[in-house]
Amino acid sequence: MNEIQFLTWVRGTGLNIALGLFLLGMLWRLIEIYTLGRKQDLAPARNAAGASGWHTIARRSLPPPGMLKRSPVSYVGGYIFHIGLFIAVFFFAPHIKLVESLLGISWPGLPSQVIDAVTVVTLATMVLVLADRINKPVKRYLSTFGDYLAWALTFLPLLTGYLAVKHLVLPYTTMLALHILSVELLLIALPFTKLIHVFTLFASRWYNGDINGRRGVPV
Repeated sequence: MNEIQFLTWVRGTGLNIALGLFLLGMLWRLIEIYTLGRKQDLAPARNAAGASGWHTIARRSLPPPGMLKRSPVSYVGGYIFHIGLFIAVFFFAPHIKLVESLLGISWPGLPSQVIDAVTVVTLATMVLVLADRINKPVKRYLSTFGDYLAWALTFLPLLTGYLAVKHLVLPYTTMLALHILSVELLLIALPFTKLIHVFTLFASRWYNGDINGRRGVPV
C-alpha cells in the first residue's frame, strides 16, 4: 500500500470503522451508566447554601486549597494542556471546515500562527506533566497502563497534526494519514478508557453534588 492508498483508506474505511466503534462504545457505556439507576431519597431535602450540583462543578474545577502550591505541575499543567487541546481541536480552520462539511455548522477560527503556538505549548506541557508523573514516586506508583495509554492517545494526534502542517519528518501525505489514524485510534479507545471523562466529567460532578446537596453537604 503506497502513501496515497494509505491516506485514502484512513479517510474512508478506517474513519468509518473508527466512528462506528466510537458510537457503539459510547452507546454501550451510557447504557451502563444510566441503567445503574438512582435509589429514591426518602429523607427531606436540606439544601444548604453552597451545596448543589452546580456548586460542585464550580468547586471541583478549581484546585483544593493548598494543592496548587504542593503540586503546581499537575494543576497548572493540566489546565494548560486541556485548554490548549480544546483550542487546537476546535479553532483550527481545517478542523472547522471538516465539521462544516459533515454537520453544516461553522464558526470563526484562529490564525494559524496562534494555533501553532498553542500546539507547541500544549505538547511541551504534556511532556512536562508526564515527566512529573514518572519522577514523583507516589504518582508513579498510582499510575497504571491506562494512564499512560490515555496520555499517548492524546499526545499523538497533536504531534502528528503539527508535523503534518509543518511538513516535517515524513512526506505530508504520509504524516497526514498518520494524523488521521491517530485520531481514529483515539476515537476507538475513548469509550473504553479513562478518556471517557471528556463526556462524563461534569455530569458526574453534578450528580455527586446534587446528591450531597440534598443532604446539605458541600462537596
